[in-house]
Amino acid sequence: MWTADSWKDFEVLDATNGERLERWGDYYLVRPDPQTIWNTKKEHPAWKKVNAVYHRSTKGGGEWEIFDLPKQWEITYGNLHFQLKPFSFKHTGIFPEQAVNWDWMSGKIRNAGRSIKVLNLFAYTGGATLACADAGAAVTHVDASKGMVGWAKENAASSHLEDRPIRWLVDDCRKFIEREIRRGNKYDAIIMDPPSYGRGPKGEIWKIEDSIYDFVTLCGQVLSDEPLFMVINSYTTGLAPSVLTYILSSALKERKGTAVSDEVGLPVQSSGLILPCGACGRWTP
Repeated sequence: MWTADSWKDFEVLDATNGERLERWGDYYLVRPDPQTIWNTKKEHPAWKKVNAVYHRSTKGGGEWEIFDLPKQWEITYGNLHFQLKPFSFKHTGIFPEQAVNWDWMSGKIRNAGRSIKVLNLFAYTGGATLACADAGAAVTHVDASKGMVGWAKENAASSHLEDRPIRWLVDDCRKFIEREIRRGNKYDAIIMDPPSYGRGPKGEIWKIEDSIYDFVTLCGQVLSDEPLFMVINSYTTGLAPSVLTYILSSALKERKGTAVSDEVGLPVQSSGLILPCGACGRWTP
């Protein structure tokens, strides 16, 4: 498992009985986690001093119960600064397990010895965008949500990266790729974090099992002649890591390269376990 074990401002303190206890900077949050199906005793003292708890609803979704939590606060990862806030569907603004990919991608960019153009699709609040920009890449950041792109810009400003060559685009990712193919634009690295399910601006349905292979194949057409990597993240429970290997290997079969995949995870302080947090596939030439 690829483990994000270099955090200072974040940690999973405990995980049991469908919940995880986390420290985000100075604040303790409890959020549901459907994978923590074991039921061990909640012995960590922070269970008794949490700042907020997210409660799932039996009808879907849920809501935060806030005891003592600011509307917004900041944590850091190396040079990167992230603005956090509790918002719908238990999220806070970043997926901390992705730090293991940020480090990997940053290393690839720094060691490339040349200028690198990165395309970040379904780019959310910009964790990968900031990591790549900090490593020296020019980044095109694409997300269909205007609010998420605005949040990513805020993170860039907090990280003193606002003057780096980052293009911020609010757009449907598939339509953007189709236009880039027509324009002849190319990228040395492509990152994507597609949702399990979603709708486009005109009601187009995205279901990852039905759409991901064709989309990756399409993205292969905007890879440069000297590609550095392609990364796919997935939080879809039924999609095994090996499926991402097969998708990348098959979609990019005309190019010489290697695809590998694994789970990404976070260490749990109280037990020493690694909490699985989705899958990731990486293709490199």
